[in-house]
Amino acid sequence: MHRRVSPTTGPRRATHYPGRQGFRITSTPAPVFLVFAAIVLVAALTGNLPDSMLSGFAVTVLLGGFLIWLGNLVPVVRDFGLPTILCTFVPAVLIFAGLMPENAVAVVQNFVDGYGFLDFFVMALIAGSILGMPRALLLKAGPRFAVPLVGCLIATFVVIGGLGAVTGFGFLEGILFVAAPIMAGGLGLGAVPMSEMYAARTGGDAASFMGDLMSAVVMANIVCILIAGVYNGVGKRKKQLFVGFNGYGQLMRVQGKADEMALPEKKDLSSFISLGKGLLIAAVLFVAGNLVAAYLPVLHPYAWTILFAAAVKILGLLPKDLEDGSSEWGDMIGAILVPALLVGVSMTYIDVQEVLASLSNPMFIVLTICTVLVATLSSGFLGWLVKFHFVEAAITPGLVMADTGGSGDVSVLSAANRMHLMPFAALTNRLGGALVLFVTSLLVPLLSVAG
Repeated sequence: MHRRVSPTTGPRRATHYPGRQGFRITSTPAPVFLVFAAIVLVAALTGNLPDSMLSGFAVTVLLGGFLIWLGNLVPVVRDFGLPTILCTFVPAVLIFAGLMPENAVAVVQNFVDGYGFLDFFVMALIAGSILGMPRALLLKAGPRFAVPLVGCLIATFVVIGGLGAVTGFGFLEGILFVAAPIMAGGLGLGAVPMSEMYAARTGGDAASFMGDLMSAVVMANIVCILIAGVYNGVGKRKKQLFVGFNGYGQLMRVQGKADEMALPEKKDLSSFISLGKGLLIAAVLFVAGNLVAAYLPVLHPYAWTILFAAAVKILGLLPKDLEDGSSEWGDMIGAILVPALLVGVSMTYIDVQEVLASLSNPMFIVLTICTVLVATLSSGFLGWLVKFHFVEAAITPGLVMADTGGSGDVSVLSAANRMHLMPFAALTNRLGGALVLFVTSLLVPLLSVAG
């Protein structure tokens, strides 16, 4: 039913790029897409767009698909995340300029907040990422890979928190508003759920946090791509700066161990029944997380959901067909609804004035760049200690932890000329994203105290 590809760049042979398989936008023939868009636009302009989930999907999928297509028209710049940037900020700019129909804005905001599209998306990713990870891989290869993954997370949090404290930005603010969203390995388990967690703890509005978080993530992704290009350039010199420095695409220095880090190939096809099972599991985990959080509010419901999913996976409580269904459901949602999520978040939470204020703060920019540098260097060093090559470990989990996930992974690995490391990027996103979100949930109570 789908291939595991970037939701924002699309597979190189298919639909988001113009001029291939006819003129298409989001896999739809352009004339048909324009008719769909015209119908929704007329309904919004006349105030006749129904306040329902279907209308929310119509607006976000159409607008997100158009912006992804538009961003992919621009050579070179598209590889630095232009499609994601357009989806993230153009809708908010249109609202700021008064060019977005009020009917559409109200419908989408209710779709994201009132009807729970955000929970729908995040739960699919959490359940799919954890339950879809092979248990044997977690138990056998997990400890080795965990050293650079967990180590770079700890190093980044400590260093960025320290820099924030020294410069007056704030220790906790440096971690929660810069390091944490960047290191979550993507928007779905980073800026988006974190803004909800911060708002729930402080009694504020998620929109007041989203501008800072999204700005940090998008800026960090650009830095990741630039650094990946530097690693590629260093590799072309064919010179080892020290033993184990460059593996030229090989992650591990220990012979015969690479299979321990191998992820099974993703299926090209999924059955409707399997996807339905995945939806059910994600929904039940969501209910369970909220149920426990109602009585034990020390952790956010997302964090309880992560714990439950991890326990189910490690203990082997579900049959393989249910685990596969959960993984396939998460893959499908991540492959087709990321643009819609970004548009919905942009229209609901992002305030252009707050984004401009963030980007006008030199220390915010410095901390963002430092986050990526600390992540990649610490990951490379720690990976080298456990018999990985420095450059490959610096890329994944290092840079992959700090990019936007999905399209960010594709762009980073492409710039580094190491696309075959994609399985390790997937491992990083699955383990790292859930871990960062969980750790962040432990720190959020301190934010409310500090505030």
